[in-house]
Amino acid sequence: MSYDTQTPQVPHVAARNGLGTAALVLGIIGTVSGFIPFLFWLAGILGLIALILGLTGRGRVKRGEANNKGVTTTGAILGLAALILSVVGVVVTYVLVSDAVNDAAKAADKSIQDSAPQDPSDSTGKGNAGKGLAAGDTAIYDDIKVTVSEAKSYKPSEFAAGHTEGNKAYQVTVVIENGGKEKFDAALVTLTARAGNDGVTAEQVFDDKVGTGFSGSILPGKKSTVVYAFDTPKDAKDLSVEVSPGLEHEASQWELKVG
Repeated sequence: MSYDTQTPQVPHVAARNGLGTAALVLGIIGTVSGFIPFLFWLAGILGLIALILGLTGRGRVKRGEANNKGVTTTGAILGLAALILSVVGVVVTYVLVSDAVNDAAKAADKSIQDSAPQDPSDSTGKGNAGKGLAAGDTAIYDDIKVTVSEAKSYKPSEFAAGHTEGNKAYQVTVVIENGGKEKFDAALVTLTARAGNDGVTAEQVFDDKVGTGFSGSILPGKKSTVVYAFDTPKDAKDLSVEVSPGLEHEASQWELKVG
């Protein structure tokens, strides 16, 4: 009787190199994404996955389940690099966005300041903020100048609208001068008034002489003059006239003496 003394062969197990290969591919894509503006989020995601796959693949290499140590290690390193680049991208993007927001806010503030009226009597150039203008003063809006005259007693016609029997009416002359190079839409100009210590609304008077208001456009270098009349209580001693030259400019107030 004969016996087979040959040692049985151990079955060959294929190397599990998939994790290392995936880590390398994702690490390369993630690292490249980290150098592209606003793709830091993709670099962070791919870098994290590549790092996890690379570390898991190195574990397989140590256990003898895989034989691509170099590929796995490179994938893990690239994954870490992609993560670092994503963090840098977040910081850079935050700084850029913050700077852009700050610049926009400064530009808006400057635009508001430039559109605010200036008091010509203020040599400091700080304008007339916090105080009213007097009769004959001019509010300056870049290329537009608005002047309101003193208040004069006015007798409304018999069929005037806006006048109450027993009240007094006063007229003011408003002059708008266009010193710019473009025509100015005067139709957007609005006027309101208040009278007396209580600041009651002074109704605008409309008759055959006053009340038409500004209309049309004022050409460069030209002026437009309109007479307004307002109805006030008979005991009123002052009349506040507010003129708004349009939507892009702040309103100015003139404090006028009446009575």
